Amino acid sequence: MLSSVAAPAPIFSVRALSKRFGEAQVVKDLSFDIAPGECLGVIGPNGAGKTTTIRMCLGLTTPDSGQVLFKPQGAQPLSMPSDGLAIKARLGIVSQFDSLDPDFSCAENLLVFGRYFGLPDALIKERIPKLLEFAALTSKADAKLSELSGGMKRRLSLARALVNDPDLLLLDEPTTGLDPQARHLMWERLQRLVQQGKSILLTTHFMDEAERLCNRLLVLDHGHKMCEGAPRELIAQHLEPDVVEVYGTGALALADSPLRALAQRTEVSGETVFFYTQDAKALLAALNDFPQLRTLHRPANLEDLFLKLTGRQIREDA
Repeated sequence: MLSSVAAPAPIFSVRALSKRFGEAQVVKDLSFDIAPGECLGVIGPNGAGKTTTIRMCLGLTTPDSGQVLFKPQGAQPLSMPSDGLAIKARLGIVSQFDSLDPDFSCAENLLVFGRYFGLPDALIKERIPKLLEFAALTSKADAKLSELSGGMKRRLSLARALVNDPDLLLLDEPTTGLDPQARHLMWERLQRLVQQGKSILLTTHFMDEAERLCNRLLVLDHGHKMCEGAPRELIAQHLEPDVVEVYGTGALALADSPLRALAQRTEVSGETVFFYTQDAKALLAALNDFPQLRTLHRPANLEDLFLKLTGRQIREDA
């Protein structure tokens, strides 16, 4: 008889969370879980409700209805906001914008922040070298923030979020503004944390980041959960496997040409026509008759999923 392994109990749960500001329903009946050692990504366009959801998870915004529960192993569940202080003691937070103290060195930023949790100086000072090593900032222990690059500041923010040895990290667009090298280094550090058993709730606008880091994704739009699941599973569930991008002089005319019959879906964005198809062979052969056009044949990706579910229209920040 085959036995199945039960899924681990979630460490963090959101149940039927809703929030309205005036006439706008910002979050609608939202539920999700985060398991120990799991990275859950939340993606969606501006105004989708990501920031409001994070703020409710942190007790900074009071929901109109629903529950935010923190479930430490071997202990009774804690509820936000009534048990807010106890929950925050077990969280690590990296906000979208750095809140490091420019008057302190890297090591001093970690020391002062650790004191906010009531940790003794001796314990914080014991952790500082390991945290700086993790952030690749050992040589910058005594450096002021003015001496750090943007990537170094983001890594210091991550190290600071770990000073209390949290069970769950809430990361709001942690790699915004970083160059590719700094972003890849942050990715490696975040992957290491998940391997160590930390749980992560991550919001990001970078689809390659979401696909690389997240075990599961939650796609939000207008405060509503559009879908949830593993990145590759969502791509296979919602998209055709092959994508052909066509651009160049005269490309837009193809959107309404007989070539449409060679694809399951066709979309136009800017000067590019996107053909979504189960098999691109016939389409690519037909495109040989248009040598003036440029084509890109690739597998469907998370950006295609995002655009299909939330649309291509640019939205202002909400």
